[in-house]
Order: sequence, then C-alpha cells, then structure tokens
Amino acid sequence: MRSDVEGNPIRAQRRQSRWIIAPPEELNGGMISWRKICGSECVARLLLRKGFRCVDDVNAFLQPRLSALSDPFLLPEMHAAVSRILVALDRRERIVLFGDYDVDGVTSLALLAEVLHAYRGSPELFLPLRMEEGYGLSPESVDRCFSQHRPQLLIAVDCGTSSVDEIASLRKRGVDVIVLDHHEPKSALPDCLAIVNPRTEDSGSEYLCSVGIVFKLCHALLKTRPLPEFDLKSKLDLVALGTVADIVPLRGENRVLVQRGALEIARTSRIGLRKLMQVAGVRPPILPEDIGYRLGPRLNAAGRLSTAEKSLRLLLTNDEAEAMTLAAELDGQNRERQEVEKQIFEAAIEKIEDQFDAARDAAIVVGGRGWHPGVLGIVASRIARRYHRPTIVIGFDENGIGKGSGRSIEGLNLVEALSCCAERLDKFGGHEMAAGLALHEENLDHFAKGFREVARRILSEEALQPCVRLDHELAFAEIDIEFLRWHEMLQPFGNGNPQPLFLARDVEPVAPPRVVNDKHLIFRLRQGDRHRRAVYFDGLPNQLPPTPWDIAFRIRADDYEGETLVAMHIEAVRTAEPI
Repeated sequence: MRSDVEGNPIRAQRRQSRWIIAPPEELNGGMISWRKICGSECVARLLLRKGFRCVDDVNAFLQPRLSALSDPFLLPEMHAAVSRILVALDRRERIVLFGDYDVDGVTSLALLAEVLHAYRGSPELFLPLRMEEGYGLSPESVDRCFSQHRPQLLIAVDCGTSSVDEIASLRKRGVDVIVLDHHEPKSALPDCLAIVNPRTEDSGSEYLCSVGIVFKLCHALLKTRPLPEFDLKSKLDLVALGTVADIVPLRGENRVLVQRGALEIARTSRIGLRKLMQVAGVRPPILPEDIGYRLGPRLNAAGRLSTAEKSLRLLLTNDEAEAMTLAAELDGQNRERQEVEKQIFEAAIEKIEDQFDAARDAAIVVGGRGWHPGVLGIVASRIARRYHRPTIVIGFDENGIGKGSGRSIEGLNLVEALSCCAERLDKFGGHEMAAGLALHEENLDHFAKGFREVARRILSEEALQPCVRLDHELAFAEIDIEFLRWHEMLQPFGNGNPQPLFLARDVEPVAPPRVVNDKHLIFRLRQGDRHRRAVYFDGLPNQLPPTPWDIAFRIRADDYEGETLVAMHIEAVRTAEPI
C-alpha cells in the first residue's frame, strides 16, 4: 500500500456523492393533464418525465399488453430464418441449437427447443465449456459440436455475430448457420443464412436480449405455421428470466415481456423452476429483483463455475425428483460462487487501494493469477459501483493467458473503448455496459494504460463524480397504501425503468438503530409528527452523519401477517441541508 511522507498508509480516495433532485414537471398547461394520468400527483410527475405524448401512451405503459408487440418479421432476416427452419423440420435434418452458458443463453435454448419439439423436431442442444472453450463459437467448441452432432443446420443463440472465421469453417463442412443474437457487431458480419440481430440494422428493437429474439422467432414460426394447441404465452417465464438476468433496458417490448413473464413465473407449470423458487425463497408476486438477485444467480452459478448443463436440464425436466436434486445443486453452486467471488473481490480491492487515484484515474483495470473467469463480471460490477469507474477485471492462468470481464458507467461505451485498445487484446466483444475480453499477461500494463487514457478522453469530470439522483421529494405524510398502489403500477423496475428514489428532508431517528445480521440497520424515524420504520441494507459500515438527516429512499410492498404495508428502504443519508 502507498504511504505518505510520514509513512501513513494512503487509501484509495472515493469522492462524496452529489445529491441531485430532478426539477418538478409542469402539471398544469402541459400536453397531458395529470388528473387524466393517475390519482397520484407524484406518480404523474414521474410519468410525465418519461416523455409520453398522450394519455394513450401513458395507459400503454401502465397496462402493458402482449397485443402491443410488433410484428416479428420486422426483425432483420427473420423471413430467411423461419423458412430455413421449417425446411429443416420437414426434411428431418439434424438441427443443433448452440447456446451460451449464462441465463439468457440457457433460457433461449430451452424456449427454442420446446417450440421445435412442438413441431415434432428433435434438436440437439449444445453448450460450450466455459473454462476449456470460452465464450460462443470458439474454434474448440465448434470442433467439438461438429464431431458430436454433425449438424446440417446449426442455430447459434446469444453468440455468433462476430464469429466470421468459425462460421466460415462450418460452411466449408456443409453446415448451414442461423445466428440469433443481440451483441454489437464489431466489423464485418459472418456469411451465413440469416443473422437475426436487431443491432445489425435499425429495426426498432435494438434492446431485445437473445431470449427476446428467440421469442420473436417462435412467434414468427407460429404465424407462418400455426400450432393451435401450443401456448407461446406460457413460455414467457423463460423470457422474463433471461431478459432481467441480462440487464437489458425494461422499456418498450422488454417491459411487456417481463411484466407478463413475471405472472407466468408465479404460476409456472415448469417443475424445475418451482423447485428453484423454493430453495431461493421466492414467492409471488414475482418482481425483477427476485429474478436478478435470487433466481438468476442460481441459474448462472453452474455456467460460471463449470458447465451450464444443470441449469438447462432444470428448465426442461418433467421429473420432480430430478428437479429437486438440480435445484439443490444449483443452490449449493451459488454459495460456492459467492465464496469464490468474495475472495477475488477482496484480492482485487487490495490491489486497487494500492494504486487507484480518483483524481487521476478515469478507469480501473485489475488482474491476478488464478482468478476464476466465471465470476469476474460480478466482481467488475461491484468494483465499478464502489469507485464509480469503468472497470475491467482479468484472471490469468499459469501460462499467462487472461480472460476478463468489464462493466461500465454512464457515458462510456465499453465496446467502443475496447476497440481503441484492440492492438493489445486477443479478442473482445459485448455491449455498451458489459463486455468480455482475452489478452496475454505481458500486455496487461500497456492495455491498462491505454484503456485508462481512452476513459479519460471520453468521460468528463462530472461523469466521474458519483451522484445520488433523486426523483421526487416525498414527505412521510404522503406515503400510504393508495400511493403504493400507483407506485407499483410503474413496475417492473430495472435497467431502463429504475425504481423511483425519493428524498425526505429533516428526518431524525427516534432511537439508536437495531443491527441485523451484523450489517443491516433498522430505524424508527420521525419527520414532524409522522413516524416510519426504515431498513438501511448494508448500512452498518457507513458512518452516519450528525442529525437531522436528509434520506434517499425507495418504497415497496411488504406483506406482514396478511396485511400489506409500505416498506421504506434507505439508500443514502446525509446531514440535512437547506432547500
């Protein structure tokens, strides 16, 4: 660790967050009267901020309907994909579904497999081995897939957009290839039968993840060749799982798919999913946070540490005993994943604290020998939140071969930034906010220097300062069950539709907080003559400022002995400031 001139350790400095409250919207004289929107002035302001042009737009947001989904054939090359799949089914060709080992990839495979089985097809399912073969259509995974299954038609799901050489290799072997993907193209597209990827052209659906694209393909198949007894809507449980877990924006069609899909999860007939909900302690109503923090990590655990086969089997099995066994194994692997993640996070923080300077560094790159590649994305995400910096975390094997994951902050497109440092990388790819890469250990220092320089050029000083962005000032007296009802109509919350963060001023604790599980704080708070109970998760390590306080908080429904209450979750605390 660095030391000052007197020999005292210098810890990495993290800047205090700025509190920014959104300006109140004009409710009178605007294009939409707030009284026509809803019965809550606060929620009306939140809705107006989303830029709706008319009451119909507001109603479509508050009451998402599957009938509002666009024609699946608007996606690029969908006609070609559907035609080729139907020919393969008619000819009983050998079809292989080539997936990815995360939740988006596994749910995509399960959904497409179930639909093709409904057409009496018998597709083989193939998942790459994360440790041995890496992501997507790698040469190693392509060779193993071909030798095992000899496909005539290979459908690559959640990968393939940048696999020019690998798809050319498959074509030379006589394999037709269809790509269903949502990753950003880096340059030239592979030469194959069809690439159904909204990011390859302006299709109006650029934020669909892969399971959303597969759902569209299935819809297109059923429009072309109907199966009267098949209920595609019941498969939206898979779509909601993959969409939330892949952290795509919950706007437009994604909002519709997740809202309806959450209902399908709550009543799913999928026995494996029911068993997983049991071990994860998830009960209806299903919220995105249940998927993102309980179901998704357990489904991801197998693919992170070994192979995602168990997760795929869990989603497809009809055997209750197998479902219970698989759910328990995934739960155990998730605990193992958490321990591995904790060790790497602590090791990474130790390195960062020794090197990071908030005034100098616009990005963080950290690596270590033996760091398990399956958890690096989670570690990068935690570090990016902690320091408010784009972060790359890389694990190297004994031969100095490194695999890394990156997470960004608002204002920096990771794929574009990595493109500027591509000469030091073996390969890279991903999205604006999340990416993967590979490089040799001897290139780490040069890459890190280059990546930090790119981030410094792109990100302003304002973008590098963490912010608490508040949506609305809300007094304790305004918080009741009726307000909660309107608040919950804004669900599902997530990326692209964040849960509102409220501000309450001049709040004081009635008594010292109660500590729970050695990390959470439970308060009894007073604002004027109103009292409320509030939970500050992971609040114990944070030094509480002098009272009175301003608090940033969110609300949610809390069922207690059959009664619905309004729960308050504190996100940040500061000494009260003048208005």
